[in-house]
Amino acid sequence: MNARDDSASSRTAAIVFAVGVTCALHVGKLPVAIPVLRDALSLTLIQAGFLLSLVQLAGMTLGLLVGLTADRLGPRRVMLAGLVLLALGSALGAVAPGTDVLLLSRVVEGMGFLLAVLPAPGLLRQRVVHAPTLARALGWWGAYMPLGTALALWFGAAFMGAVGWRWAWTLLALLSLGAAAVLALCVSVDRRAPGRSTDPPASWAPRLKRTLTSRGPWWVALAFFLYSGQWLAVIGFLPTIYAQAGYAAAAVGGLSALAAGINMVGNIGAGRLLARGVRPGVLLGWGFCAMGIGSVITFGLPVPPVAQYVAVLVFSGVGGLIPGTLFGLAVVLAPDDDTVSTTVGWMQQFSALGQFLGPPLVAWVATQTGGWESTWWVTATSSLLGLLLAGRLQAEWRRRIGV
Repeated sequence: MNARDDSASSRTAAIVFAVGVTCALHVGKLPVAIPVLRDALSLTLIQAGFLLSLVQLAGMTLGLLVGLTADRLGPRRVMLAGLVLLALGSALGAVAPGTDVLLLSRVVEGMGFLLAVLPAPGLLRQRVVHAPTLARALGWWGAYMPLGTALALWFGAAFMGAVGWRWAWTLLALLSLGAAAVLALCVSVDRRAPGRSTDPPASWAPRLKRTLTSRGPWWVALAFFLYSGQWLAVIGFLPTIYAQAGYAAAAVGGLSALAAGINMVGNIGAGRLLARGVRPGVLLGWGFCAMGIGSVITFGLPVPPVAQYVAVLVFSGVGGLIPGTLFGLAVVLAPDDDTVSTTVGWMQQFSALGQFLGPPLVAWVATQTGGWESTWWVTATSSLLGLLLAGRLQAEWRRRIGV
């Protein structure tokens, strides 16, 4: 790769990452809005849990189909459609008269979110040939969600206090349209990367069969399921937990934002460590161990609040090694170049399923037990199963690269 190609690849990676961050704001806007929405629309805690997770409904049911579509039509085209749909969903939420329409708007946002972010690794795969550069780009891509969530948590409460939650929804809709314009103007039309086949992808049935009969896509999907559900459950309810504990709004926003944002350190670190030759199974093992231990200390042990918060930071920060590693593995373990987005779609489907089930399950446990102290078993169990999957993924990775 010459310097000009490398510069173009870096610019594309930066734009794709920025688009992902704008999409993540739509997920991150809910946690800080829950206290306001509970007062304005009389939400129950269970309804709040579904508001957090409904954005993942499309990914839970349509991730594989969207991946197949992106491999067939091109990732850039599908991402543009997703950004427009995400804007429409946010605009619908802005005018929602009650809970039912707001829940519906989250479903629309979820479909737009899925279309906008799922094809991104495939787009990066098209334009970045050098393996270490691709690993770093995918590590950065894995950080789009924590960074967007952190920005929403940090500024969301003050912003909604100034303009109201409906205007916040409206302005985020406009931001998504702006992101679509930037992607359309600054990233060239879909094409094959140099040195890869220029033949059109096969029809969806053979690509679907190749994906679902390969072990790698299943292992990365299950690992993302175990990670995503517990991460969103803990980080998504963190503002509610701190608000119930009597913290000031500014403190709630700052503490929650740092806990979400530190996750990107693990994501970016995973990309760099993979580029330097660290085995993916090792990184996954570190991540799942940190999440399991961190959640037990946070919710299951009578330790001081400072120690609890440090445990939350470890849970999120070191846990960030998991998505950064899995995005890199998805590209390697896809059956071929024509099934990268399909593999990511299958992974996204399981990720969304975890995020759909995790917050309501944790909310149900907290409601049944009268507090958050017993919720640690959900995250600890997920982490233990994740450790088992880390070994499977390491073996599959070694088989695929021939070492």
